[in-house]
Amino acid sequence: MKYRNLGRSGLRVSTLCLGTMTFGRETGEADAHKMLDHFVAEGGNFIDTADIYTDGASERIIGNWLKTKDRDGLVIATKVRFSSDLSPNRVGLSRKRITAAIEQSLKNLKTDYVDLYQTHCWDSRTPFEETLSTLDGLVRAGKVRYVGASNLNGAQLQLALDLQAANGWQKYVSLQPLYNLLDRTIEWELVGVAERNGLGIVPWSPLRGGWLSGKYHRGMTAPVAGTRIEQAEEKGWSETWTAYATEHTWAVLDVLGEIAAARSASVPQVALAWLMSRPAVTAPILGVRTIDQLKDNLGAAAIALDGPEIDRLTAVSNKPMPYPYDFIASAQNRL
Repeated sequence: MKYRNLGRSGLRVSTLCLGTMTFGRETGEADAHKMLDHFVAEGGNFIDTADIYTDGASERIIGNWLKTKDRDGLVIATKVRFSSDLSPNRVGLSRKRITAAIEQSLKNLKTDYVDLYQTHCWDSRTPFEETLSTLDGLVRAGKVRYVGASNLNGAQLQLALDLQAANGWQKYVSLQPLYNLLDRTIEWELVGVAERNGLGIVPWSPLRGGWLSGKYHRGMTAPVAGTRIEQAEEKGWSETWTAYATEHTWAVLDVLGEIAAARSASVPQVALAWLMSRPAVTAPILGVRTIDQLKDNLGAAAIALDGPEIDRLTAVSNKPMPYPYDFIASAQNRL
């Protein structure tokens, strides 16, 4: 396992992050603990969760494991914004909500501090100054070491960073967005904002819910039974068969398969290796359900794609940009 600084911070994290959204849902506590043990044994130190994951069960499972481990050797990240309880002040990013949420997360995780505390999404009902000043207070109180963001657009992220700089508040050190070979729209704005401001990108869904897991290939007419993609339509998840069973996806999978075969690697390993090579990316989040999936995904840490391989994957996964991004790019090319 290799390590990188998280953005411009001094925090060193493994180049693969273990995501725990499945803990307490598809993955029981005993299996989750085995996965955590294996991840750490392989050199991983970066573990990501959220208070909404299985209504706190994911945090509690990590907490039960964490109490017997070397806490200071691990980087524990969690998030705040969502809740299954939609009553007033139980959801969002108000000072009241964040203050209550961090106390519950610390209790669940059985720790005195969180290494990376992330706003899970934009909250249009709360002034950004209220959210950001509250996060700053948590760092000053020693309950949080670093703060990060997830699921913002470019304007929202830049506004946050400007407010933080103007007021002397703790700045976001990371951004957790959707990013993979099939979803590259963050490159239109967010990657540039991250690079200019020194944020490390920690992509979620790097295998797009299974589309890049090696289970799918050209010629298929329906999703694999029992998979997340089969359930996506009913559950309202975005990685549906309808949305992704396209020529673009099959073309990406064709090239992924060819490169994986030539390297004697798996398709997900190559997909993760491409993502790890992208500008500003610190560590993709592995959203695995089983220890076998984890073992395979961790193999990506040993793969360094060469220039032609990266170029092939980048070219085949590219999509036309809408206005104004296409106009601006074309104008730059004419200079």
